[in-house]
Amino acid sequence: MTSTESFFDGPFEVESDKVNYTDEAIFATYSYQTTMVENRNGKTVVMPQTQNFEFKTDRQVPRVGAMFVGWGGNNGTTVTASIIANRHGIVWNKKEGEVRSNYFGSLTQSSTIRIGNNECGDNVYIPFKNLLPMVNPNDLVIGGWDICSTPLGDAMKNAKVLDYDLQRQVYDEMQKLRPLPSVYFPDFIAANQAGRATNVLKGSKQEQLDQIRKDIRDFKSANNLDKVIVLWTANTERFAEIQTGVNDTAENLLAAVQRGESEISPSTVFAIASILEGASYINGSPQNTFVPGVLELAEEKQVFIGGDDFKSGQTKVKSVLVDFLISAGIKVKSIVSYNHLGNNDGRNLSQPEMFRSKEISKSNVVDDMVASNNILYEPGEHPDHVVVIKYVPNVGDSKRAMDEYVSEIFMGGTNTIVMHNTCEDSLLAAPIIIDLVLLCELFERVQLKREGAKEYERFHPVLSVLSFLLKAPLVPPGTPVVNALFTQRQCMVNIMRACLGLAPENNMLLEHKLNRNCSM
Repeated sequence: MTSTESFFDGPFEVESDKVNYTDEAIFATYSYQTTMVENRNGKTVVMPQTQNFEFKTDRQVPRVGAMFVGWGGNNGTTVTASIIANRHGIVWNKKEGEVRSNYFGSLTQSSTIRIGNNECGDNVYIPFKNLLPMVNPNDLVIGGWDICSTPLGDAMKNAKVLDYDLQRQVYDEMQKLRPLPSVYFPDFIAANQAGRATNVLKGSKQEQLDQIRKDIRDFKSANNLDKVIVLWTANTERFAEIQTGVNDTAENLLAAVQRGESEISPSTVFAIASILEGASYINGSPQNTFVPGVLELAEEKQVFIGGDDFKSGQTKVKSVLVDFLISAGIKVKSIVSYNHLGNNDGRNLSQPEMFRSKEISKSNVVDDMVASNNILYEPGEHPDHVVVIKYVPNVGDSKRAMDEYVSEIFMGGTNTIVMHNTCEDSLLAAPIIIDLVLLCELFERVQLKREGAKEYERFHPVLSVLSFLLKAPLVPPGTPVVNALFTQRQCMVNIMRACLGLAPENNMLLEHKLNRNCSM
């Protein structure tokens, strides 16, 4: 048997004295091993440390609703149509032949996790979604808001993302869906979006905040949901200015909304409403939605938040390639990233204030990798990093991304890597959006406690374990930001393994380094 054959999709359960299954929950003990490093009299001293934790994961998979801000946009319509298609097992035709509905590109639905070896030492993999009880995306109830009143069937047609034959088969069901009126503050998005603003909330900022809260409650009640997760997939906003007395604390932020302060963005209003309703909130655009007041409010209410911006195409490749180069001892000297796209996101980004938000989120993705190697980089030294985005209507949702990586190699040599990446923007983002909802919900059901503690606690409200899926990952204050892609994925996988009392995947594979006999 080869490792590629060692894949199964059957029932999964761990047999160990470290894990206990009940009807309600999975209880697992886990020894967390880490190392502390100190400098003592010019000598580096490394001290291994072990701390025991107990994990509790609720087994009951709830009925979940996802509410999207910007539901009528390319991402929102693509996610909704794809879930409908998968739910009904729709098959459609392209010139290349038949295509069956799938969740390719989804971490949870289409990737696998190595759980160990069989009796011959061959690797055994299971679907990611089978490791812990997880919501089936086909069961998600979808709703949301949009500043444009177009029904989702017509909005899907306008987006021109999905194949015509697929659109034809889901159109009637999509056309029954209409977005709720949304928040529209013209100062925060490009002026060219004004023509779309046909479905906007009226009244003061406080009244709009109250209406959003009511929308969440009504959606939850009308669909008999156990929980709702809210996700921003609307246009990129300009950065909000951090102002003392306005958005610097939770108390000031709530008071500023009541006063109608101008520097409170639409995405921040949605974040406040979600947190006050106990609904986790994920920011899928690169603006600074999570001002200090929002972070404090999330901690106070113990509601998950995550962000910023979906990591779908060019940035994902960059976080892999730069990690590879620097890990190989190659000094990256400059990174130039050029994009052009023609969807409404590109149109909005054509205004400088919105582009600046995107530029910041894309330009910080190599910082931790550079900081990891003080042989290649002096303190404060950093590669030149330039990001360019242009609006070209003709290419639509098919974004072109071109990168040049120039590196210094052995004995003063130069290595240049140039690549072209055609990113089907919404088809890459849609499965990420689904993953964010499913994983956020899963981690809402996970609790842990340190050895000796009396009570379980949840993860920090800033849910940094979602970093693999987000371009500018939000982390708790004082926590280092990790951008290296495979490190982010392994963090998530190892936490899920810990929920089952399994050791982290360490890639030592000692069993493959020994002599062995196998009759298979």
